[in-house]
Amino acid sequence: MKNIKYFIGLCLTLVLFTACEEDTYEFGDVTSPTNLEISVDIVGSDANNPNGDGSGVVNFVATANDAISYKFIFNGAEEMVASGVIEKTFYSVGINNYDVTVVAYGTAGSPTSTTFSIDVLATYTPPADLVLALTGGSSKTWRVRSEVAGHFGLGPVGGLIPCEWYGAGPEDKVGTGTYDDRWTFNSDGTINHVTNGTIFGRTAQVFADLGDNGTGGQDGADILNYEYADYTENWNIIDPGQVSIKLTNNAFFTYYTGGDHTYELVFYNENELYLKTVDGAGEFTWWMILVAE
Repeated sequence: MKNIKYFIGLCLTLVLFTACEEDTYEFGDVTSPTNLEISVDIVGSDANNPNGDGSGVVNFVATANDAISYKFIFNGAEEMVASGVIEKTFYSVGINNYDVTVVAYGTAGSPTSTTFSIDVLATYTPPADLVLALTGGSSKTWRVRSEVAGHFGLGPVGGLIPCEWYGAGPEDKVGTGTYDDRWTFNSDGTINHVTNGTIFGRTAQVFADLGDNGTGGQDGADILNYEYADYTENWNIIDPGQVSIKLTNNAFFTYYTGGDHTYELVFYNENELYLKTVDGAGEFTWWMILVAE
């Protein structure tokens, strides 16, 4: 009987000792990449055309010792590229200078970076009727066409059916911070977005790109009335296989979705723009209608 009591006591002692013992983890050495090199190929560039053939396409290849991933930053817009290889199209018409920063990440996220600038020629000529429709020849203001069904909605990425999974009914988003927004296209390539102080968007993308400023109300995956000031950015008409409006930096229409801020023109005339875009998470295609004031 004494032997049994001793054995139980020994087991309890071992259990208590094991529970109190601290775990020790080894993460290995933190290694920053070295010898970061960037290869830049401006498509069509030669002695007579140093800034390219007008397509605006540039191929970048980043290499570095001990790098496990790369990030490219083009005039403030970030793109993660695990391989270090990326094709980028610059759409601003004419010869334009772009700042490029490349960051190579090593173990535990240790970075090494380099910054340089390039001059790229883009010669795309947008449809004259589209430019006239957007600007009215000088400047023209647009708003969300909230009075019609399907003025805002979503569907699958690559989907062709407008608002396939959801379409807002007339005035369905009253009080969210979007119906009082106004966008003015100017013929000089600028666009003024009057937010009247608040915007409507996808919470994850708003927080990722604009930050959590402690404002706005949550409704599922949406953020309503997020405080955001009026701003001015630039717009371009591009044609990566489909005529689209490209906005700079964090400019957007109707509902903030992040992504590349490119809005494909499904349909347009002088009074209406039917747009769609893919969000920054690559989850949905978002459909929206603007109407001229």
